[in-house]
Amino acid sequence: MLEADTASADLGIEVLRARNGQAVARMRVTGRMVNGHAIAHGGYLFTLADTAFACACNSHGPVTVAAGAEISFVASALLDDELTAVAEERTTFGRNGIYDVTVYRDTPRGRDVVAEFRGRSRTIAESTDSRSTA
Repeated sequence: MLEADTASADLGIEVLRARNGQAVARMRVTGRMVNGHAIAHGGYLFTLADTAFACACNSHGPVTVAAGAEISFVASALLDDELTAVAEERTTFGRNGIYDVTVYRDTPRGRDVVAEFRGRSRTIAESTDSRSTA
């Protein structure tokens, strides 16, 4: 799945780990990602969190997609910040799942949380070879 994800690749998102319902992804805020307030555009933060979410919920094997997601912006991300998104499965039920993603930057004082994301997943097929969508 990740090999075909040109959107994440074009943003420089690197997935460091994805297994057992968890994933870690990283991205540096570039000049193209900064808005008119000189902070990272929220859409890029969402994309980083969404990539970690996608990798976590697909780490079990079956094809799984987002059924919905929301994000809360906690602090501004700035030019050249290296952001890390940590996704963790909270629960699964039937073909559904709930995942939380924390986006943060490391500072000399420790981790500075930038955003909190909650994603809802839906498994749609047994494997990438299957074309079922129900």
